[in-house]
Amino acid sequence: MKQFYSVKVTHVAIIKWVRKYVKLMKEYVETLAPNVSGIWHSDEMTLKVNGDLKWLWNVIDNESRFWLASQITKKREIIDARNVLAEARNTAKIKPLAIVTDGLRSYQHAITKEFRTMKAPRTEHIRVPNIRNRSNNNMVERLNGTVRERNKVMRGLEDELTAQTIIDGFRIYYNFIRPHMALNGKTPAKVANIDLNLEGNKWMQLIKKANINLQCGRK
Repeated sequence: MKQFYSVKVTHVAIIKWVRKYVKLMKEYVETLAPNVSGIWHSDEMTLKVNGDLKWLWNVIDNESRFWLASQITKKREIIDARNVLAEARNTAKIKPLAIVTDGLRSYQHAITKEFRTMKAPRTEHIRVPNIRNRSNNNMVERLNGTVRERNKVMRGLEDELTAQTIIDGFRIYYNFIRPHMALNGKTPAKVANIDLNLEGNKWMQLIKKANINLQCGRK
């Protein structure tokens, strides 16, 4: 900011901007329902927050690669798995046909609680039991790798609130702004039939759309 715009700001001001605009954009994109497939992938990865290791849960769609949910927790218990799966369901607005996970037992109970009904079709839980079968869940593993690359540059996060804000912002970037080679240069949002026609400064365009949505909601 100082080098290019001759404006001196503190890191405190910048994180306040990040929190403000991530919240604004998150509330907006949560109103948009992606057209996703019936197969989702879920996994957990470690994330250093204030020197301690936390768990970051991620859920991603198989076909569009739309990042459906992300939550940071202290443990890997059933309630933690349920919360991230509930967020994914709220984002997609549908119940999945199948969820692919690792062998963590919390998933089995969480999927039963969140998705199982007496009516068919029922959500199938596909477990990847050991490291030799890890490639079966490589969709979400690749996402985890992308998060690790970004987090490595940041050298850790100050607290859980900041960490969740940064992850929420990165998820917006991943879904709506960042083109993917595996999707022929399209964003997951566009593949999921959400085309916001973002051009030029895509962050600015998305913030403007989010602000218009906010103003319309207040009327």
